[in-house]
Amino acid sequence: MLKLGEKIIIVEDRFEQNMPVGEYGFIIAYDRNNDSAFDYIIRVPKANRQFYVPATDIELETTLLELEAERTSREALIDYALATRNEELFKSIMNGGNGVQAEQEDDEGAEVLSPEAFIKQVNLKAWI
Repeated sequence: MLKLGEKIIIVEDRFEQNMPVGEYGFIIAYDRNNDSAFDYIIRVPKANRQFYVPATDIELETTLLELEAERTSREALIDYALATRNEELFKSIMNGGNGVQAEQEDDEGAEVLSPEAFIKQVNLKAWI
């Protein structure tokens, strides 16, 4: 649940209320009515109106900025891989990786622990 006063962006208009999609607004109240399809009441300064909206119609501004930054960095890595003809980097990015080669090997497959040893390790880590 989003906090009151948080800055949000309108990403959809499911109930066709003529909301300005792509504009920002602020959460001013929660709709506590169980029979209602709406979750929040938002204030949109540009439209000088308040709207009842479901949670799927809005997204936090910070979340959208993070997604845009990830997309931009992924595109930059793809451009770099193509410019340097780095096939491994390109394939790892296109397969959903972030381009950084994590050289971690699974120790779990090499060493099988008994249930008592596993519980002892968990308890040691939990104690610390």
